[in-house]
Amino acid sequence: MLMLSCESSSLRVLLVDDHELTRLTLQFAFSGQENMEVVGLASNGQEAIEMVECYRPDVIVLDLQMPVMDGWCASSYIKSISPKTQILAFSSVEDASLQQTKAMSSFDEVCKKDTPTSELLALVRQLGQRFKCSH
Repeated sequence: MLMLSCESSSLRVLLVDDHELTRLTLQFAFSGQENMEVVGLASNGQEAIEMVECYRPDVIVLDLQMPVMDGWCASSYIKSISPKTQILAFSSVEDASLQQTKAMSSFDEVCKKDTPTSELLALVRQLGQRFKCSH
């Protein structure tokens, strides 16, 4: 029996947050990971959409509250143009709002900003595995 792995090349990640320090910290954390490549940094949902069209990320870590276009609006549009892209809602909003966000179909997972880095990385890898296996 031939076993096919869903693993292939680097996991392509797009990081979207309106706070520069958060973006750069996430980029630092992700860049040090094996088989993970940060393909772009965006500061709002509109930039994220443009980057999805150019770079075709496997997983997007998407802040919810941003100027220009928030994460809720951006996620719906991203799913319409790239339905297999996995979107992780990344937010500091309270638990009740986060659970409501998780119920929205345009997000594949949710994660609070105070989650330990190792858990965030594991969740992104898990989403990346889903993306690779859906192709």
